[in-house]
Amino acid sequence: MNNRLNRVTLAGMLVTLGIVYGDIGTSPLYVMNAIIGDAGTMGQTSKEYIIGSISLIFWTLMIITTLKYVLIAMQADNNHEGGIFALYALVRRHAKWLIFPALIGGAALLADGTLTPAVTVTSAIEGLKNQHLGPIQFSNSQTDVLLITSTIILILFIIQRFGTGTIGRSFGPVMMVWFTFLAVSGIMNLAGYPEIIKALSPYYAIDILFSPANKVGIFILGSVFLATTGAEALYSDMGHVGKKNIYVTWPLVYASLFLNYLGQGAWVINHAQDAAYRNLGTVNPFYEMLPNSWRLFGIIIATLAAIIASQALITGSYTLADEAIGLKFLPRLIVKHPSNIKNQIYISQINWILCVITLGVVWYFQTSQHMEAAYGLAITVTMLMTTVLLSEFLSTKLKRPVAITISLFFGLIEAVFLGASLVKFIHGGYITLLIMLMILYIMWVWYFGNKRREHYERESEYVSLLDYRDQLEELTKDGSVPLYTTNLVYMTKIKGNYQIKRDAMYSILDKDPKRAKVYWFVTVNETNVPFESTYTVDMLETKNIINVQLYLGFRKSQSVSVYLHQIVDNLVEQGVLEPQVPKYTTMKGRKVGGFKFVIVNEQPADLVVSDEISPLDKRLIAGRIYLQNVTASPISWYGLEFSDVVEESSPLFIVLHKDDYLVQRKIYHSVDE
Repeated sequence: MNNRLNRVTLAGMLVTLGIVYGDIGTSPLYVMNAIIGDAGTMGQTSKEYIIGSISLIFWTLMIITTLKYVLIAMQADNNHEGGIFALYALVRRHAKWLIFPALIGGAALLADGTLTPAVTVTSAIEGLKNQHLGPIQFSNSQTDVLLITSTIILILFIIQRFGTGTIGRSFGPVMMVWFTFLAVSGIMNLAGYPEIIKALSPYYAIDILFSPANKVGIFILGSVFLATTGAEALYSDMGHVGKKNIYVTWPLVYASLFLNYLGQGAWVINHAQDAAYRNLGTVNPFYEMLPNSWRLFGIIIATLAAIIASQALITGSYTLADEAIGLKFLPRLIVKHPSNIKNQIYISQINWILCVITLGVVWYFQTSQHMEAAYGLAITVTMLMTTVLLSEFLSTKLKRPVAITISLFFGLIEAVFLGASLVKFIHGGYITLLIMLMILYIMWVWYFGNKRREHYERESEYVSLLDYRDQLEELTKDGSVPLYTTNLVYMTKIKGNYQIKRDAMYSILDKDPKRAKVYWFVTVNETNVPFESTYTVDMLETKNIINVQLYLGFRKSQSVSVYLHQIVDNLVEQGVLEPQVPKYTTMKGRKVGGFKFVIVNEQPADLVVSDEISPLDKRLIAGRIYLQNVTASPISWYGLEFSDVVEESSPLFIVLHKDDYLVQRKIYHSVDE
């Protein structure tokens, strides 16, 4: 895999075009519309305003996308994986407080995944208004746009469960056509006002921020920022396509985007005072600048590009959620692989939550122009949080003052963009914030609820497995106790000095003793290496007690049953474990006996607390256990669907003290009694 990612090939470049650039590649559909809206109407724009705005777009793409993400962030690869969670996994050992930017940035990025499909597909379908497509004539009704948009989005979410490997192979060629179309249509209109090429100079970008021609001042950056909203994807998708393919394709994509923006700007300048446009506050130059004979093709290719962008955000959300689960930021969710493509996953709960929220956004805002008010805010927050984490990474490669200077440079620019985006808060930005806070709340409860639970756990709740070796060895040999199973497996965490929760030993020894030939205690440890799958085996100087430590990367599925059978086979072949040839079997040459897995579940109803625990901690712990019990079952999470599993309930006792005020009441009986 590493060799493939380190090579630049035509096929790799096509895949990169199809996977990486969907979001940023569809920005010409709505950015200029937002900039015209900031001016008020088309007629209120000026040459100075348009040239300055496009200059801002050019330098935003240069500084944020090219310099920060392509040239700097992509150096922070975690075993070829990128993205905010991969970056956090790389630097989290440096300081505990880094958990906060990771959680905030991840929540904001997941929130962005609900907005991108809504705004891109709506923008593309709005081009159908008043169009004649053969015998079909589309009306000017926004309701028709909403119905078509909703249908496309719903179909897109429905097909996710079947995998998109087949249609995914066409994404690259379609996006290549799309970027070619952007460049050609931009050049055609650029020729009508070649002076707009002045936008390449940073002078015009700075000048327009303070010019009276710009009525909204620095807040124009809120609209300009929409041009770079897909920049995070370049870093996040690095593991799918390899950084070299991004290095080669990004200059071509950048050129295509900017040529189209130049063409749109030239068209606006030439037609700003036309009677048909000058009083309009909502104009989409992308479609308007196309010749009539090109319009139908433009709508079709724009819709396909919008669908591809939406698909990229949906699958990106699955990957992000999967990484969050591995890092214990989100509750356990069932991750499926619907096709034979290694990196393609499907998470049903995430899929339908995204679908409902995306459709809600479409019908709440009604038009792409209104959606733009909410769009961009979340990704600005993510970029800021990425910069914070990136500063820690740079500190390991450069002198700290240099790393801080670089981080402050990007941080200040992104803070300005965030401030500019916040001005749209009352116009729709609050929806973004609401979605982000809901996701952040779940992450907060899950992560810190677990931390607080561990903090309050008493030492008496743990026992040393070493203290029970003799009893377990004796139980194995005790023929008076019926054999429960050959291999008895407990999914429980073993800490240092073989400390294990008492409820596991209580289950074996006190709840009708469970006699087995071998007792397995399996601990699953998440690691920083995305696809790591290693293990250690400790026999505790016995023949029937085995401590297995599984080390799985945060992108690796936890198919414990598969791993454990492989471990047993290896131990038998090595002579470490005696063969367990069953008396009856359909498998010739079988050397391993039966397995029974025991999972002990904590019940929130049995949560016992003391007054020493703060109300906040009580809510965090109870909320964490509630989420654990309403999401994926341990059977599905550990990949034990086809295994023999026993689930037992256990109360969670936290800081349970003796009541010094409890006294015996004396009862006196009369002589007659």
